[in-house]
Amino acid sequence: MGKSQETYSKKEKEKKRLQKRKEKEQRREERKAMEVDSDLASMMAYVDEFGNITDTPPDPTKKKKVIKAENIEVSIPKKGAEEVDPVKKGRIDFFNDEKGYGFIKESGTQEKYFVHVKGMVDDAREGEMVSFELEEGLKGLNAVNVKKI
Repeated sequence: MGKSQETYSKKEKEKKRLQKRKEKEQRREERKAMEVDSDLASMMAYVDEFGNITDTPPDPTKKKKVIKAENIEVSIPKKGAEEVDPVKKGRIDFFNDEKGYGFIKESGTQEKYFVHVKGMVDDAREGEMVSFELEEGLKGLNAVNVKKI
């Protein structure tokens, strides 16, 4: 007669497969038991007036604030007329005649602004007082329409 078709490794694989099936069935039973215990009320969450999540429902006796839809601003508020005089005054802090650029230090804020020879109306040297306007450039604000005072 021939050998039995069942080897040791086949028996072990079959045992493991049956064990996994039992564990899976056990987990399924546990989930079913938990579903019966839980109800909708235990799963509810509420948000209080401060934006915190709580498990207690809101008090219906409290007064609710009425907010008008017209008062809600969705976008960035429009700027008012902040800058009255776009012309600023300052002193030329540095200027390189060979390369054609320099920096102007504003009188009030002591901020420095880049100036190019193309942005100058009058020829000015270092240390002279000038009036100028600001324009957005590639790397920040640039002084344009630079005139001697």
